[in-house]
Amino acid sequence: MAMMFADRVDAGRRLAERVRAEVDARNAVVVGLPRGGVPVAYEVAQALGAPLDVIVVRKLGVPYHRELGYGAVGEDGVRVLNPDIVRLAALDPGQMAEVERRARAEVEGRANRLRGGRPATPFEGRTVIVVDDGVATGGTARAACQVARARGAERVVLAVPVGSPDVIAELSRVADQVVCVETPRDLFAIGAWYEDFSPTSDEEVTELLRGTPAGAGGRGRRP
Repeated sequence: MAMMFADRVDAGRRLAERVRAEVDARNAVVVGLPRGGVPVAYEVAQALGAPLDVIVVRKLGVPYHRELGYGAVGEDGVRVLNPDIVRLAALDPGQMAEVERRARAEVEGRANRLRGGRPATPFEGRTVIVVDDGVATGGTARAACQVARARGAERVVLAVPVGSPDVIAELSRVADQVVCVETPRDLFAIGAWYEDFSPTSDEEVTELLRGTPAGAGGRGRRP
């Protein structure tokens, strides 16, 4: 029987149990998707004794239909494209260059702010465990997994507390392994599976990356 999560801390601890049981986490780094995925990732990283970082991605939207993504960009100049969408949208190099310039500036700026100027954790040759607080359409999680692999991850694991079974199945083709605690047939919204789904702030993310818990807001109760 499916159970709701009290908050992101509870979700992270329950997810951590599954990850410890199912994933070979030697030489692993845990990365959270800002903002809500980071409190969940913090609990997983603590349980594994692994470093915690963020993975910042930005969807590349077709200029005349921004909700339609033709790819994504991440740090270190990483770009992943969907050639079919590029072709069907008839995008020219100039349009793509402008979209990507803006997206890349947002990625680099936000990643630097969240880390407080510290360098990113290297992915080369490591197992990268990508964590979010849930997946609905899976677009961001898919891009994050692709970016992690492009940055040199030897193995990519996607770990989430809740996701629709169809999307989880699709994401298993992008990640080497997917761990999901609850897969309700009627997902509706990620927040519906949390008693407390308060927003997480950039300040909280920064504190978690430093290894120091911030206030309870957005992350839920800690003992």
